[in-house]
Amino acid sequence: MSLTRRQALASAAAVVASTIARPAIAAKEPIRIGYLPALTGPSSSTGVGMNRGTQLAVQEINAAGGVDGRQIELVLRDTQSEPTKAVNAAAELTRSGEKVNIVFGPVNSGESLAVVPLLARSSTPQVHPCWVDSLTDPAKYPMCFRNAPTNQQIGAAANRYVVEVLKCKKVAVISDTTGYGTASVNAYVPMLKEKGAEVVYQGNIDAANPDLTPEILRMRNAGAEAIMPWSVNPGFLSRLINTRGQMGWDVPIAGQTTLGSGQTQALLEKPEYWAKVYPNNFRPVCYTADDKLADRTVAFIDRVKKANVDLGDTLLWWVGVGYDTPQMIAEAVRNVGTEPDKIVGYFNQLKEFPGVYGDITFTSAQHNGYPDEEIVMVEANSLKNGAFRLAPGYNA
Repeated sequence: MSLTRRQALASAAAVVASTIARPAIAAKEPIRIGYLPALTGPSSSTGVGMNRGTQLAVQEINAAGGVDGRQIELVLRDTQSEPTKAVNAAAELTRSGEKVNIVFGPVNSGESLAVVPLLARSSTPQVHPCWVDSLTDPAKYPMCFRNAPTNQQIGAAANRYVVEVLKCKKVAVISDTTGYGTASVNAYVPMLKEKGAEVVYQGNIDAANPDLTPEILRMRNAGAEAIMPWSVNPGFLSRLINTRGQMGWDVPIAGQTTLGSGQTQALLEKPEYWAKVYPNNFRPVCYTADDKLADRTVAFIDRVKKANVDLGDTLLWWVGVGYDTPQMIAEAVRNVGTEPDKIVGYFNQLKEFPGVYGDITFTSAQHNGYPDEEIVMVEANSLKNGAFRLAPGYNA
């Protein structure tokens, strides 16, 4: 019996379909990375910088053919520097219709404090660069990894510098009222006291407060020999630096990395106000005494410039960790695929992943991946290409 045209087409389609292996279809599916930066809002300086590196990394990976033929798809949601919006965005990324393979972010601790438990309940692997100590715990959050330092690591470097190098024994500690700011003050004040310092002022101030003069006067009247601010808000930090300068009070300011950002610099009333300002930073993206950067970092800056990515108003480490994270995720998928348990298993054995920002190591018992020895203090007014010279007292 002869086949009709419709029957013939149907038969041919069935044969073609039967010869296509399911893994081949899966290999064409994109790798979906849920991405939660704060690109707007008062704490967006971090997210804006990291986003430049993230976008560059994804472009490079995809242009090179993706991961075994699979393109990376960033499913981006701007958290707008608000924990509630971060939670809503994270919930959206875990729904069946939008389900992502892994989440990068949030990039601010205040938002991550709300998001980490949610992603844990949904069994979604997560990588974030936030510092608040409680944001990783292999027992509570076995799928969450931090490719950045903890508050304990950051505080140890900053407090050691203020107390042991600058020899300041009376310290003022100030932050904004975000989850990150308050958690930092709560962590660092006991650490300072353990080092024998006297905390003569402690406060959490609304970052939108236009006049910090009363707070600076309280610090000075209390005999503070150094100011340690903890905020990612450049407006807040620049007002603090400007007020110190207006008062002619030359005590050192040492603390959060945003003290040295180009956004903070742009808000200073006088360039000289940036003297004696010492932010945290990271040795792999700092200049040595002879004004050199590591070869890996130089090569990265060359790629950044060729891609017309601006470094003038941001920090190199922000761009670097933004770049390193998709590369690290891509390497995991290349080795084990996109099943959540396999990604977690791969990260649990990750050893010295060679990032621009630093070499990251995880174990099943330790999901904090950044090495202590790479955390340093730098001179804010040495900013060039987002990088800095080490602060006085460090060996190159």
